[in-house]
Amino acid sequence: MKALQHTEDGVVYEDGVLGLPDGREMAWRWWGEPGGKPLLRIQGTPSSRLQRNPDERALEETGARYLMADRPGYGGSTRKPGRGIADVADDYAALLDHFGLDRVPAMGTSGGGPHVLALAARHPDRVSAVTVVVGGTPLVEEEVAHLVGVNARGYALAEQGWRPLYGFLAEVRGRLLSDEGMQGVLSDAPASDRKIMSDPAWQRMSRENLVETLRQGAEGWTDESMAMHAGWDFDPADVKASVTWWHGDDDMNAPLSAARRVVAQLRKVDLRIWHEEGHFASLVHDQEIVEELLNRTT
Repeated sequence: MKALQHTEDGVVYEDGVLGLPDGREMAWRWWGEPGGKPLLRIQGTPSSRLQRNPDERALEETGARYLMADRPGYGGSTRKPGRGIADVADDYAALLDHFGLDRVPAMGTSGGGPHVLALAARHPDRVSAVTVVVGGTPLVEEEVAHLVGVNARGYALAEQGWRPLYGFLAEVRGRLLSDEGMQGVLSDAPASDRKIMSDPAWQRMSRENLVETLRQGAEGWTDESMAMHAGWDFDPADVKASVTWWHGDDDMNAPLSAARRVVAQLRKVDLRIWHEEGHFASLVHDQEIVEELLNRTT
């Protein structure tokens, strides 16, 4: 085991790299004290294993320990061109094998939502309970029109194919890694999201995460966006575990109306709606979300 490390604000973590069966590498990170309750946490799009709540108490007070990993083409994980969502579910199953974790609670936020559902559908014996937070889902035309501008443009270009979308995301990558940052790129987000992004601690966390996430370029981001844009390569109806789905009714990144269509396909689901809150509301509710998931673990 590698020596534990600490962030500047004192959060314990451990980093490593897993060799996958096809020769790719998957960079992983444990967040929290070794004695904590293991929880697989799948971050959004684009994001890396460095993603975390800037309030360190959100982790400490739950008693959890988060296992996170970079998906293909992000951070320290090898790209897999043309990959689907289910491909990455198999990667996560291999990660659980590596740590001898037979069955864990798992949660996915935003773009991590489809990935945690794919894991639960494809490897039902590995997941004890599932939480989706502001999960990304396929959209219809009228929903695209109400997205924040950068996402609406990206969705339209994905309709044209990988290359047009890549050119656009490469430009957005440059903006994200500049002084503009996420708060500038999403300047047309709802007021509740802009308030969260105005926090200097959030901005520091976001920048550190994005520098790591996009250090290979925008190829992995494009691969993932195309995988989620196309028809999913798994059936949400195959998810046997209980699912709690949290969503804000003012989300302009992942519309609630689209989330409802996937929720309707799940066997055992509890949809919980935050009113007048947007895509980043989960930061405010993080402890409640994690505690609810741990309470459903069997």
